Amino acid sequence: MVLPTAYLPPRSYMEALMREPATIEQMETFEKQTFRNRCTIAMHNAQCTMHNYELVRLTVPVKKVEHKQLTRDIEISYQTRWQHQHWITLVSAYQHTPYFMYFADYLKPFYEREYKWLIDLNDELNATIASLLKKERPTDVRCTMYNVQRRTQDWSGQIWTDKHPWQTELSVLDTLFDD
Repeated sequence: MVLPTAYLPPRSYMEALMREPATIEQMETFEKQTFRNRCTIAMHNAQCTMHNYELVRLTVPVKKVEHKQLTRDIEISYQTRWQHQHWITLVSAYQHTPYFMYFADYLKPFYEREYKWLIDLNDELNATIASLLKKERPTDVRCTMYNVQRRTQDWSGQIWTDKHPWQTELSVLDTLFDD
């Protein structure tokens, strides 16, 4: 299976990546405004009602893309403090989920180290997320550290689904932090 690179991809992407041997396509022409350097997370608001959340899009800025530039040649831009902003946003969105504190230390280094190439960031980040999805969760986390509401029966792997409708393209982080 051949997949494009992806930044904090949707759950379906990670399932495909983990299900069978996959190759990440590096020789394709980089497409702007795609999940190659973007993701979407659900930001939970304090006044939680059925539809009281906002979708937040996080984008890894890249240096100017020339016409038909290969994905492997896409460089990350550090003209803005995007890593700091992404990390603060992830903490705000997920800090009250059952497993954020358990997995945060594995992910934080990606927001402290500068990567030159987008494909390197994505590959290492996705490999880490895949290994974390396979990790056994501590059984006492839900009971002792967090006050987690009971989910409805049709829960499908995203946080806040007892309060909000399913979003198909949310980042796999929803699954990781609330599996």
